[in-house]
Amino acid sequence: MPPPNAFLLNFSWLMFPPATYRSRRRTLVEHERPDSGLVLLLGNRRSPRNYVDNPHPFRQDGTFLYYFGLDRPDLYGLINLDAGASTLYGEEATLDDVVWEGEQTALREDAAAVGIDTVDPPSALDARIAQARQQGRPVHVLPPYRDEHRLRLETLLGRPHTQLDDAVSEPLIRAVVRQRSVKSSEEVAEIETALERTAQAHACAQERAIPGASEQEIVGAMTGLLTTEGSTFSFTPTCSVRGEVLHNHSYPNTLEEGDLLLVDAGATSPCHYAGDVTRVTPVGGGFTPQQRAIYDAVLSAQTAAINAVAPDVPFIEIHKHAARTLTEHLIDLGLMQGAADEAVAAGAHALFFPHGLGHMMGLDVHDMESLGETFVGYAEDQTRPDQFGLHTLRLGRPLRPGFVITVEPGCYFIPPLIKQWREERRHERFINYERVEDFLGFGGIRIEDDMLVTEDGARILGPDIPKAPGEVADRAGSSRAA
Repeated sequence: MPPPNAFLLNFSWLMFPPATYRSRRRTLVEHERPDSGLVLLLGNRRSPRNYVDNPHPFRQDGTFLYYFGLDRPDLYGLINLDAGASTLYGEEATLDDVVWEGEQTALREDAAAVGIDTVDPPSALDARIAQARQQGRPVHVLPPYRDEHRLRLETLLGRPHTQLDDAVSEPLIRAVVRQRSVKSSEEVAEIETALERTAQAHACAQERAIPGASEQEIVGAMTGLLTTEGSTFSFTPTCSVRGEVLHNHSYPNTLEEGDLLLVDAGATSPCHYAGDVTRVTPVGGGFTPQQRAIYDAVLSAQTAAINAVAPDVPFIEIHKHAARTLTEHLIDLGLMQGAADEAVAAGAHALFFPHGLGHMMGLDVHDMESLGETFVGYAEDQTRPDQFGLHTLRLGRPLRPGFVITVEPGCYFIPPLIKQWREERRHERFINYERVEDFLGFGGIRIEDDMLVTEDGARILGPDIPKAPGEVADRAGSSRAA
């Protein structure tokens, strides 16, 4: 175990061994090689909440973590594609830093922990990049997603911010995506750890799904549990009886008998890998017949999708398979009509299932999304669909062993969307709007698990988190019973 103040003294216990980072950088240089020249990776800075000395909790850039491993602000990494050498640029802690944040290891020691021998101050980076530009050597950078990155690149590359998008290296994006998409056994173990914590958080929420509890109290309980485990949420959680709001990040409601509590939440591992799971719990422990029918439809769609996950299968086809399965159930319930295949091809099902089936997951919960969803989620010979519902499918490419993905179908009754489609008489051939009116106020159901694609199929990662209707109902409010 690390000493109590190990986080301040030394980051290395939160990292993979040095050989892991050396191997990742060597693979980028020797196998994925985007071109000649230099690869410049910008670490993140602290982000102020409302003034400089009151920052948000620090979160390092995912690609910087992947190649350089250091969860420390104000760093830059440079990889020489021609010589194979790497340099870390950053400042040593000042006396003021020590006074306010505690004694810290020297930057050179942290660099050695990720297999880097050369450490220079940031001022030396300016000269290095200027020299490369003068020599006509390419400087490969990734898309900047923070304003401070754009400002720094303006200075380093000598380009106005309006031209920075032209400076982004597509070969580097594709090389990073190829490498980061396939998770090593070390990474999968980290994701499993994140999911163990995620399972604890969901158990905490399910056990508190009782009439009179508030969404805010449940989020607070999950937050406290993760803090006790030395973890955090991997994204802002949804915890709401308004499940039809896909990303609902407010928690003002008090739970009532008969509500459905949708919790979409994930925890992080020590090395910042993510979990992402959604469960729906009947408040008070019992589904109504209407709720059970929709729950069964979503669970059936998820089961069909999970069973279809395998190497070389395009994920867009798995999405459509889940949509057809859901549609068949909705036809049985009288909410839809006609042939399921035709309804899905037309996009009529998207009234109820308006989002994609899943996404890549790893160091970022939507893994590598800052690099561009099209690069991450679609093969070069694929075109991202523009049909409503399909247009938000983040992942469509053929799956490969080592991919970690989410599988999360849902069914929602969104009053403004229903109102607009009905007024437009949209897809009347397939949608029974009279019957849909009976479900206004229902909310929404989504069921999500995380999966690893293997050589011969796939498997669900993490411990079992109850989702069978009977198990979910039994766990609801079980803390009160205890």
